Amino acid sequence: MKILILTISLFSVVRAFCQFNHTYLMEGFAQGTTYHITYIDSTNKFIQLQEEVDSILNDFDNSVSTYNPSSIISKVNSNQTPVELDFYFTRCFSEGKKIWQETNGAFDPTVYPLVNSWGFGPKKQSTRSPKEIDSILKFVGFNLIDIKNGEINKKDLRVALDFNAFAQGFSVDVISTYLKSKNIHSFITEIGGELYAQGHKEDGSNWIIGIEQPIDNKETTNPLSILIKLDGLAVATSGNYRRFFVENGVKYAHHIDPKTGYPAKNNLLSASVFSNECIVSDATATGLLVMGLKKAKQYLKKHKEINAFLIFSDNKGAYQTYETPGFSNLRMSVK
Repeated sequence: MKILILTISLFSVVRAFCQFNHTYLMEGFAQGTTYHITYIDSTNKFIQLQEEVDSILNDFDNSVSTYNPSSIISKVNSNQTPVELDFYFTRCFSEGKKIWQETNGAFDPTVYPLVNSWGFGPKKQSTRSPKEIDSILKFVGFNLIDIKNGEINKKDLRVALDFNAFAQGFSVDVISTYLKSKNIHSFITEIGGELYAQGHKEDGSNWIIGIEQPIDNKETTNPLSILIKLDGLAVATSGNYRRFFVENGVKYAHHIDPKTGYPAKNNLLSASVFSNECIVSDATATGLLVMGLKKAKQYLKKHKEINAFLIFSDNKGAYQTYETPGFSNLRMSVK
């Protein structure tokens, strides 16, 4: 999972109800987290979308949630047959395969057995001896599973998928596409901290979000590192200071390196990725965090279609940042 990205505009939305006649807020629960959608209805008619949004998100969970034992992905993981694959599953699968290839395996949805072994999945934590990790690595690899003629084909039946690293981002895209279909042109969609914004608020100002400082904190929000203005862009942040545990004085974060079988260990603390689609931002942010700073920089220089803001620690433990050239057009100062 991800770090919470604070949506600054949402904190003032209650006041907006009093100040403006066309600004509306929807909020609820999905995928084990919360969602907030703010949208502008300039027709002077309140367009009620909550019921349909909740229905879409419920269908989404029934497809790709590993926490739902009857979902499509759970059936695939337990080798049930036949399993009818839907749009949500196949899109996650195809995009996951693409980014797995582009990141040279740093992003890999087949890490699910390792995620469970380390205690970051729906199953209870098991023994994590080097021997066990090595045995699991034998069936980790996105090359071991494919879709042929609409059906899952595994080279090893023990292969299991985990879309949690980017499914939330995809759900943002799904809901944003739905809003556009309803002729909603100015809105911000946030699900579990991943978001997409388009247009402007009713007063003409930008949608503004904040990225937290990477301070170990499982419960509450952190101070902001930077403010960002968004229009027609998605952003997802991945970091190592929300989901982790400490054992024998060693910190283990939830980002698993598919090549070693262990939580990634490097000086990259968080990666915020900006692109046209939240599924891309979400998956790429995870891949960058696993890669580490040096390889992340190389990746970003090659993929100029995305922008990123990275926070890392230097040799003295102080916070440092790296940003892609196009990021300067998005940033605002934190007052």
